[in-house]
Amino acid sequence: MKSKYQNLFFAFGLLLLLVMAMQLDLKEVWKGLQHAGYWFFAVIALWAFLYVFNVTTWYLIIRSQDEGDSPRPSDKISLPWLYKVTVSGFALNYATPGGLMGGEPYKIMELAPVIGTERASSSVILHTMTHIFSHFWFWLLSVALFLLFEPVSLPMAFVLSCTTLFCLLGIWFFQKGYRSGLANRVMRLLGYIPFVKRWAKKFVEQHKQQLDTIDSQIAALHSQKSRTFVAGVLLELSCRLASALEIYFILRVLSADVSYANCILILAFTSLLANLLFFMPLQLGGREGGFLLSTTGLGLTVSTGAFVALIVRVRELFWTGLGLLLIKISNRKKAGDRFLQ
Repeated sequence: MKSKYQNLFFAFGLLLLLVMAMQLDLKEVWKGLQHAGYWFFAVIALWAFLYVFNVTTWYLIIRSQDEGDSPRPSDKISLPWLYKVTVSGFALNYATPGGLMGGEPYKIMELAPVIGTERASSSVILHTMTHIFSHFWFWLLSVALFLLFEPVSLPMAFVLSCTTLFCLLGIWFFQKGYRSGLANRVMRLLGYIPFVKRWAKKFVEQHKQQLDTIDSQIAALHSQKSRTFVAGVLLELSCRLASALEIYFILRVLSADVSYANCILILAFTSLLANLLFFMPLQLGGREGGFLLSTTGLGLTVSTGAFVALIVRVRELFWTGLGLLLIKISNRKKAGDRFLQ
C-alpha cells in the first residue's frame, strides 16, 4: 500500500480513537482496572489468541483460491504478516462509523500487491461474509441455549421468536450470496443510494469483468471447496464461543455465580444489539446497553453490567490503538523483508 494511503488510514483511525477515548471517565477507568487486577491482562491476552481464529479463516480462504497455480500466490504470505493486517483491519472497523467502511478497504489494499486485486477483494469479501455468517449461527445457537437453561416468559418468547426469524433470514441471505456471489449485488445496491449511485453505476460499467470474476470465486468456495467453507464457518463460530471467556474472566473479579453458558448468552445478546447499531463508531451505547440489559436479565446487578461494559470497552480501545500502531510499523516493502516468506 502507498504510504499516503497508509498514513490516511492511520490518521483517520487515530482521530476517531481519540474521540472515543475522550468519552470515558478516566477516574472510573482507573478504578475499574485496579479492581480487575491481573484478570484485565488475561482479557488482553485472550484476544491475542482469538485473532488467530480470524487469521486462520482468512488464510484458508486465500489458499483455496490458488489451486492449480504454480507457484502459488499464497506462498508469498506468512501468518505473522496476515495477523498484523487482520488486527489493523479490525481496529479500523471498530473505530469507523458503519464498521466495514474502514477495515475491509485497508485489507484489500494491503493484500492486492501480493496476490492481485481480484483475489484480494474476493478473499476479503469471503472472510467478511464468513465472519458475519457465523454471527447468525451464534445467535441462533444462543436461542437454543436460552431455551435449555432459562425460564421463558411471554415477552422473552416474543424476543426469542424475533431473534430466530432474524437469524434464519440472515442465514438464507448469505447462503444465497455464497451461491451466486455478492460483489455485483452490493454494487447494484449502492446504485440506489443518493450521493454514491452515480459513482457505483460507473464503477460497475468499468469493472464488470472483475466483479464477475470475484463473484465466481465466492461461489466456487461454497460449491467446489465445501471443506474450506465449513472449516471457515466453524473457526469463526468457535471464536464467538471462545470470546465468552472474556465475560467469564471479568465476572470472576466480582465472584459472580455465573456459568459459562450464561456468559455466552450475555455475549450473544450484547453483540446482537451492538451489531444492530452498526452505524455507531465503537458501537457506543449499544454495547453498554446490551451488557446492562443482558446481565440484569440473568439476575445480576446493574453495577455488574456496568463493570463488564467498562472493562470490555477499555480492552477494545487497547486493541484498536495497537491495531492502528501496527499500520505504521511497516509498509508493504518492509513487510516483504520481515513477514513475507
